[in-house]
Amino acid sequence: MTEPRIPMLDPDATRVAAEEAGIPTTHLNVFRVLLNHPHLARSLYRLLATLLWHGQLDARLRELVIMRIGWRTGSVYEWTQHWQIARDLGVTEEDLLAVRDFPDDGRFGPAERAVLTATDETLDAGAISRATWQECAAHLPMEHLLELVVAIGNWRMFSSLLRSLEVPLENGVDPWPPDGKASKAP
Repeated sequence: MTEPRIPMLDPDATRVAAEEAGIPTTHLNVFRVLLNHPHLARSLYRLLATLLWHGQLDARLRELVIMRIGWRTGSVYEWTQHWQIARDLGVTEEDLLAVRDFPDDGRFGPAERAVLTATDETLDAGAISRATWQECAAHLPMEHLLELVVAIGNWRMFSSLLRSLEVPLENGVDPWPPDGKASKAP
């Protein structure tokens, strides 16, 4: 396991900082790093909790977006964590692997292709094009569109955070499941 640029708190310090921040104690390395700044950790946790547990955007679409961001940005932590989350939500391994090359893979329907294209456009240009927005709007209600934009921005930020801070995977977790093929992103 590599060492993050900001040290991870030990389990006891993590528990104390999580209590101070008003968030559940977590074993995840990302929070063991973030809890060095409890107020920041609380803000980030609340946004994640809103998107993950109280969001209106279809969880499958959200996870496909997150996996695409993890793949395109080379965030092994994001890809690996959300691999299991997506699998627990019933997203198939074949669909998760297809996210890597979705423009050339015919397995996704129009709504999935629209949100994945929106993700790529945001990563490439910082915004969703008018044509892709219209395609997303043909499949998603307004509240879901707003959440889509926030989700893309949130997990893009987390990808940058995870990579910049060099947050390692938890002990015993294999990277880039299931085939070990790593992203070629920098």
